[in-house]
Amino acid sequence: MFTGIIEELGEVIAWERGADAARLTVRAPLAVSDARHGDSISVSGVCLTVVEQGPDWFTADVMAESIAMSWFDAMAAGRRVNIERAAQVGDRLGGHIVQGHIDGTASLEAADDGSAWRVLRFSLTPDVAPLVARKGSIAVDGVSLTVSAVGRDWFEVSLIPETLAATTLGMLTPGARVNIETDILARHVARMAEFSTEGASE
Repeated sequence: MFTGIIEELGEVIAWERGADAARLTVRAPLAVSDARHGDSISVSGVCLTVVEQGPDWFTADVMAESIAMSWFDAMAAGRRVNIERAAQVGDRLGGHIVQGHIDGTASLEAADDGSAWRVLRFSLTPDVAPLVARKGSIAVDGVSLTVSAVGRDWFEVSLIPETLAATTLGMLTPGARVNIETDILARHVARMAEFSTEGASE
């Protein structure tokens, strides 16, 4: 489990694609400072497991499902990624509960700068749209954010300068894809509603 508070910007060292999986190596000195084999690390919102590590890097295997659900199909060496270690019991929950199990991707439609923030508008696919609510929590490339506005096929978040500087979100340009994880409670409510609707129609 994660909180969506990014700890450092990592750099992809290697991306080795196989037939139905891939192996990812990321330089992330803080993340590996206390990492052990089998630990979970969030890479731009995707929960991965450490299988190898060195003084300032770690390697993880990426399943086909994770590649299909994320923008990792466009992963390449040199890319910057958001890194967060798994939360520890007793940590402050500065963001919200993030599992690292993304729902899919969204594309940046527009970026508008305010006096002290930047508003980003992202697209929403029909399957994810019902799970996103105004003032609700959402993880964008692993970053815990609050939805400031939402429509049927889009949502907006307002980012302060610290978030823009400390994460990859400040590097985004229109058309860029990001990984999206909706709030866990919204997922469960939607699932229960699905069964309730099926029962009512029988």
